[in-house]
Amino acid sequence: MDKVKIDPVVFWSSLIVIVVATLLLVVNRETAEPVLSSLMSDITFKLDWAFQLLTVGLFIVLIWLIFGRYGKIKLGEGKPEFSSFSWGAMLFCAGMGTSIMFWSIMEPIYYYIGPPFGIEANSNEAAEWAVTYGLFHWGISAWSLYALPTVTIAYSFFVKKQHSLKISTACRGALGKYADGWVGKIIDILVIWSLVGGLGTSLGLGVPMISAVIGEIFGMEQSLGLSIIIILIWTVIYCSSAYLGLYKGIRKLSDINVYLALALALFVLIAGPTLFILSYFTNSLGLMLQNIVQMSFYTDPINKGGFPQAWTVFYWAWFAATAPFMGLFVARISKGRTIRELISSVLLWGSLGSWLYFAVFGGYSMHLQLNDILPITQILDAEGGPAVVVEVLKTLPISTVVLIFFVILGFIFLATSLDSATYILSAIATKELKDGQEPARWHRLLWGAILAVMAIALLMIGGLNVIQTSSVIVSVPVIIIYILLTVSLLRWLKQDHKQVSATDKDLEEKAG
Repeated sequence: MDKVKIDPVVFWSSLIVIVVATLLLVVNRETAEPVLSSLMSDITFKLDWAFQLLTVGLFIVLIWLIFGRYGKIKLGEGKPEFSSFSWGAMLFCAGMGTSIMFWSIMEPIYYYIGPPFGIEANSNEAAEWAVTYGLFHWGISAWSLYALPTVTIAYSFFVKKQHSLKISTACRGALGKYADGWVGKIIDILVIWSLVGGLGTSLGLGVPMISAVIGEIFGMEQSLGLSIIIILIWTVIYCSSAYLGLYKGIRKLSDINVYLALALALFVLIAGPTLFILSYFTNSLGLMLQNIVQMSFYTDPINKGGFPQAWTVFYWAWFAATAPFMGLFVARISKGRTIRELISSVLLWGSLGSWLYFAVFGGYSMHLQLNDILPITQILDAEGGPAVVVEVLKTLPISTVVLIFFVILGFIFLATSLDSATYILSAIATKELKDGQEPARWHRLLWGAILAVMAIALLMIGGLNVIQTSSVIVSVPVIIIYILLTVSLLRWLKQDHKQVSATDKDLEEKAG
């Protein structure tokens, strides 16, 4: 088999853009941060309608694909490469990372003290909506943003036989020859920047949380040195997994991740207030299903309370910025699946995994707050989110064991996102990948090293917030990429289906 070669234009351009942009943002972070924050505020308030309509529109297209005539189209020949469990584990772990561990505990509390629809803060009504909005933000709508790029890229790679894991290639159905020109290169560089920024967001959440838990276990003070050690351990784990590749590394790590995640959730469900958690989740799910249309279009233009912009629109922008990466990775592991199976699994398994964590950990943290067992809102106000996570875990039986288990799971959870990201970064900067081929090992390790160096440098000079803010801003041009991907897919399906129908008709006439 021929050796894979890097795409020098995409590789060097992306590297230069990332390094230069990061240096400029960090060196000028005092002036850049307020400008970027203001820009992001403008985006979430002035383009709230665009992100809301985009998310709903994608869901409608996906449902049409599931139940329409194109749903049975198979993405690639032969049987699926991975078992259903491993496949589901990889797609869920790549999309969630440590974010789900942090937000499933914290997000309901934020909604309790700052509820939507003008509801009184810290009230019983606010408590009813607390987990409800978590289920909405991490459910089917969010995974719709991941599913559409996945289908288009998988169709491009396995059906159209375009051996390149690039967003620009998947847009060829809409862009034509321009996909191979400077327009395509800009799209790929933009995707790499959004991916690096998205990882900055994950590290910005993950490092302080894991650092706080480790500090509690060993009685250590939070320090820059501890954070750097955590990043280095993560680097060893995800680089080793990415080096071993999809089959020996990423798949196995994702399997382990899901088993550990399920074990922790089941422990908290059993050790905690089981009946309350189950009842609270049932009520929250019903409330979400009853109000999902209002929540999906809620922009609050009259009262201007800012809730949908600060949460819903921000989440849709964040997920949109990282969706090209998810699409590329999940498409790569989905050979042999039908369009119907791919979309259904992304929407179903992604949502169920997220709902499980919000049901258990969100329900448990709200139980502690509502019954005055732990003053979570006071701890949040005084010490911040990572401290709340530690205190919530300490209320569980055998808390020391739980804390250690949580740290291990946190390392693996983020590593499964980072190894997938490293794999895709190297794939985007590779000229072509035929069936069974993977990006060069040195290439995967190089991107792993780049991410580690960037993370440590940004941590040392306090630039993570600026990078993650800029990654969300990138989501604005990503809206255009969504349109190109949708047009590309629909055009290909229409052309290919017409050709198949014409061939079948000719055969019937000859037989007749």
